Amino acid sequence: MSAEVMLVSGRTGRTVYARVHPNEDLVQSVEKICLSEGLAHCFLRAGLGSLTDACVAFSSGHIKVVRGPAVEVIGMSGMVEADADGTPVAVLHGVLAEPNGAISGGRFVSGHNPVCVTFELVLEEWLPDGARSCHPGETELADTVLARTVAAGEAQATRMAAERMGAERMGNWET
Repeated sequence: MSAEVMLVSGRTGRTVYARVHPNEDLVQSVEKICLSEGLAHCFLRAGLGSLTDACVAFSSGHIKVVRGPAVEVIGMSGMVEADADGTPVAVLHGVLAEPNGAISGGRFVSGHNPVCVTFELVLEEWLPDGARSCHPGETELADTVLARTVAAGEAQATRMAAERMGAERMGNWET
């Protein structure tokens, strides 16, 4: 396996616990939370909930839509970093339990993952060396670069997580 790795030294900052309400998009809600809390860069440490429908993308460009009535998210990871304009951009990956019992996963497509009942999230701020925590109302955002994981590594980590949970049907995976 070949991978590009960039190491960035720093520390974690604030931790945000949040609840996303029904019919709100999962990805857009994470971005709104980061904007309102002044998180320029953070990691998704935990997420638990269900989606009315799910839409995930694969590194091949293929899009998969999973219809509900409820699609359970049984594992997820992700990160948020600000773009050049300071707007938070979330990249979230999840393992899904489909209504028919199949297990699948991928990167959540923004605007196409409405929360079913509620969704609980834990976000942890990342502060690289020399940066400071940015609180709501401040105009200066921390200017940083986060370590990035190669898409193949993310897919492999998601697949391994599903296998640890005892997933029997892995036919819906694509790397």
